[in-house]
Amino acid sequence: MDREDRLNALAEQFEQCSPQEILAWAVSEYSPDIAMSTGFGPSGIVLMHIMRQMGLDIPVFYIDTGFLFPEVHQLRALLEQTLGVRFERVVPTLDLEEQAQQFGEKLWERDPDTCCWLRKVLPLQAYLRGKRAWVSAIRADQTPYRSRAKLIEWDERNQVVKINPLLRWSKDRIWEYIRHHRLPYNPLHDQGYPSVGCIPCTTPICEGEDLRAGRWRGKAKFECGIHFQKG
Repeated sequence: MDREDRLNALAEQFEQCSPQEILAWAVSEYSPDIAMSTGFGPSGIVLMHIMRQMGLDIPVFYIDTGFLFPEVHQLRALLEQTLGVRFERVVPTLDLEEQAQQFGEKLWERDPDTCCWLRKVLPLQAYLRGKRAWVSAIRADQTPYRSRAKLIEWDERNQVVKINPLLRWSKDRIWEYIRHHRLPYNPLHDQGYPSVGCIPCTTPICEGEDLRAGRWRGKAKFECGIHFQKG
């Protein structure tokens, strides 16, 4: 059985398992070459709390694109206090001034895919180099692309095993968990921002709109690209 077949079989076995069981397996299999990424969304906060409850010491990193909302930085500091997490900050090779010099001003308006590639995808690749496993808090109900993800899968682009313990959780279940445990979250979620990305590419949504309608508004784009397996 090759690697992909083995991971597919494991993913099927874990379909009825809890996030705690999946995380326990991941740590036993891949520690210390394992890390979790977060964009400080509700699902990531839930996953970090679960890891804390389990006493797991999985490094947590975030990509600072240079365009994070002030509320995101404030939430990071609050999570450090309440959950005891020490976040690893990952930054793009080019700062914003260097990017403007090489690619022109406001690249995110003219070519958001390239901007995301430079400020998110490449930094992720660099950080994961040398890792064996990557824990993510994506959910199947977030985007059509993520609905095709598996609990455990091989990430060809980053050459790591990707583990998605909350893949089968719903938005409502995430928020029930946050309220039950009184966890901090980004106040922008109460101001019409169900999904928070970079400042220039994130707007509030109107009632009845898709939860990610405020990301790259007016463009046929719903993913930054870090969760794409190939291409």
